[in-house]
Amino acid sequence: MSDKKDIDHITGVETTGHEWDGIKELNNPLPRWWLWTFYACVIWAVGYMIAYPAIPLLKEATPGLLGVTDRGNVAIEIANAKQAQKKFVDQIADKSLADIRKDQGLFQFAQAGGKAAFAINCIQCHGSGAQGSAGYPNLNDDDWIWGGDLEAIYTTIKHGIRFAGDDDTRVSDMPAFGKDEVLEKNQVQEVAAFVASLSGQEADAAKVKKGAVVYEENCAACHGEKGKGGREFGAPNLADAITFYGDKQEDFARQVNNPRHGVMPAWTGRLDDNTIKQLAIYVHALGGGE
Repeated sequence: MSDKKDIDHITGVETTGHEWDGIKELNNPLPRWWLWTFYACVIWAVGYMIAYPAIPLLKEATPGLLGVTDRGNVAIEIANAKQAQKKFVDQIADKSLADIRKDQGLFQFAQAGGKAAFAINCIQCHGSGAQGSAGYPNLNDDDWIWGGDLEAIYTTIKHGIRFAGDDDTRVSDMPAFGKDEVLEKNQVQEVAAFVASLSGQEADAAKVKKGAVVYEENCAACHGEKGKGGREFGAPNLADAITFYGDKQEDFARQVNNPRHGVMPAWTGRLDDNTIKQLAIYVHALGGGE
């Protein structure tokens, strides 16, 4: 290396020795304002590191002398929010669903809480708008298998449907008429035609006539003589064109042959009773509550 300095002949400033495409970098000192700003930032960073959580360790970070964290602030805010809600929560715990529904302020609070709980726990099956899908009920309409008043909805949410972990769960098991050879194949098609006719669909008249006899002997005990359903058995209304697993005649035949049975979890034990009450209030207010 040479000790001879490389001086830029235009500016008279020493260069750093770096050159690119004929352009040399001048070795100008940094501006004083920039240096002081840099030093101030370093001092501020060291002070911040000492005062606040900053250095990551194996399981947590250094706590800092002030012990202030965003997580701690959030915890305080949540505690304050719970304290502000306590008077409403206590009233919901003490009052019946009917009384909650009559109290406008309490009803609005319960509806808001139920909406939040629904978004976390229920939209996965019932949809974000509670419109349901194949195998999952639409909660906006007025078609209720187990009843649509406040108490009935509360019981369904609390104990679920065909949920093995709850002794009080709602149970309704439709026999596999075709698979278990209770009915012959032609009888399955005939009763499917009759069921289609109940909701005004076109079906073969001869099959409908024979299917009416099959229905009366095998289905009317649960679904009713006119197919209006039976809530004590959890039997759906077959005459309203609202279906779970398809609304065509072939869908009815498939269900009669080897029915599908949905399962809804019992939310007791997963959600506290206060939240279940709020959920019942919210679902009831969606539009189809009785």
